[in-house]
Amino acid sequence: MRLFMGGGLILGILLGMNYYVKQTQFHVFGVTTIVIALITYCLAPIVATQPSWFYLTIVVVVLLLTELKHTFTEIAQRMKSDEMVTLAKFLAISGIILPMLPNENFIPDIDLTPYSIWLATVVVSGISYLSYLLKRYVFHESGVLVSGIIGGMYSSTATISVLARKCKKARVGELPQYVGAMLAAVSMMFLRFLILIFIFSKDIFKVISPFLVVMSIITAITAWVIYSRREKNAEGDQTMEADDNSNPLEFKVALIFAALFVLFTVVTHYVLIYAGTGGLTALSFIAGLSDTTPFILNLLQNSGNIQTGILATAIMQAIISSIFVNLCYAYFFSGRRKDIRPFLFGGFGVVIGANLIVILFFYFFT
Repeated sequence: MRLFMGGGLILGILLGMNYYVKQTQFHVFGVTTIVIALITYCLAPIVATQPSWFYLTIVVVVLLLTELKHTFTEIAQRMKSDEMVTLAKFLAISGIILPMLPNENFIPDIDLTPYSIWLATVVVSGISYLSYLLKRYVFHESGVLVSGIIGGMYSSTATISVLARKCKKARVGELPQYVGAMLAAVSMMFLRFLILIFIFSKDIFKVISPFLVVMSIITAITAWVIYSRREKNAEGDQTMEADDNSNPLEFKVALIFAALFVLFTVVTHYVLIYAGTGGLTALSFIAGLSDTTPFILNLLQNSGNIQTGILATAIMQAIISSIFVNLCYAYFFSGRRKDIRPFLFGGFGVVIGANLIVILFFYFFT
């Protein structure tokens, strides 16, 4: 291997000189080409010493790196300066903090542990972070409808608020596309809760999944019907730049979520003791007026002593309350325009009415 190592040393020096010139004269800092060159140089001994599947895998990786070089460059140019810090935050809260937390109750008679609190925070932050990356780097220049879909996986309330503000200055013919995007965000909200339920409680998932899927489909159809009524030449504001800078992993957001999770867990425990399932029904509607996710995750992680049907009903009631709040946000932030009322109240009215029918069906047939 001496000749091979000597050639590698010479190649490394030449590549280093090449990189120095690019950096000083042309201000090009990418190292993809250098890495590809070094990997390619190492192929000969790899072929001689390793099985075929291994060196063929390396060849495939080299070809992909070569083909996607410009894509990596475009992504790097769009990355904010603190993007690596955001990734480090997610890795820290999921891979470092979570395993270190104890899984023992710190409040007597209440099934609440530091591990369960942070696990709920990590799962919700992970879904939000994934949708954040998709919205920023994959669908960065997407239309209003796609922005609503991707934003709904992060936060339907935040997405609807941004879209509603854009309605203030939009032409009348553009209003249906914004309302359609709001309903698309609600449709994705059903799927987001479906994912959370699947992660935390398979029993509740088996019961509630058909209803959430049906509601997501009904909402998506309603969104498309309203969206199709836009002016054909109305392009509108194609991106949601106002929401691009939002960071789903801010520490204060995680603390607020954890605090709400603890609050709902304690309140739910005592409501069930002193008011029974009737109190849980009232609490589910009240919880929907704030952040619905901590309440639902609290029900999923503390479902041992409550019937599955009661929990599923409470979840759907909290969701319908949240949709009503989103309707109020949409109407208020849109400047309470008269010409948006038919689309807004009509679309959200169909969704809320369908959700009520689903809840009644759940009451009487399950």
